[in-house]
Amino acid sequence: MPSQSTIYLFTDFGYDGPYVGQLFAAIRAANQQCEIINLMHDAPAMRPDLAAYLLPAVTEALAAPAWTVGVVDPGVGSERPAIAVRSKGRTFVGPDNGLLSRLPEIESVERIDWRPPRISASFHGRDLFAPVAARLAGGEDIETSDMPVDQIVGADWDAESARVIYVDRYGNLMTGLSAKTFTKNNKISCGGRHIVHATTFSAVPPGEVFWYENSQGLVELAANGVSASDVLSLATGDKILVI
Repeated sequence: MPSQSTIYLFTDFGYDGPYVGQLFAAIRAANQQCEIINLMHDAPAMRPDLAAYLLPAVTEALAAPAWTVGVVDPGVGSERPAIAVRSKGRTFVGPDNGLLSRLPEIESVERIDWRPPRISASFHGRDLFAPVAARLAGGEDIETSDMPVDQIVGADWDAESARVIYVDRYGNLMTGLSAKTFTKNNKISCGGRHIVHATTFSAVPPGEVFWYENSQGLVELAANGVSASDVLSLATGDKILVI
């Protein structure tokens, strides 16, 4: 396997506890040559309907080929399938619960039929998704069956989401809206305010709320020097209105 093969991790596990480390260990057990990179482990907890709009943004710059393990999986242990989705020459492995449905230019979807000798009912990230991604990155064949793209969960979801999908440590509010579809004349209504555009924090007075195109290409609500989440009383999952 080429040494440059890279597996990226996107989960809602958080960095405390054994979970992220065990993902690394499971990947290494199946493929000792690949590089492993943490993209994020504080994706919206137990909310694949929100994380689905964040995943494409944070993986947009990944050079193909690349393999991503995506785990926001409140239905772990149920009958929901495990899938591998190919998008723009990159492969994403995770649950069929909508998390992988908003990836751009999906080329194929495969149901993962392969199973390890032992699998925990509550940790498919470690026991299934991580070793599958490691094997695929190593060029191994695993047992899969084709799935129509339009049959995966979330295939009929809106292309964008007018909700807060992530709140960072500064209180900035990422939305599921692509900044490419906005103009500077657009306003956002939330928290009893009509929020206008600014290019960046220094363009507005201290404490003032504004929206801008963030580094992920998404519309984000922020405030200069303070938490926009606190000022607007908004949290992950809350709706906003574009006017």
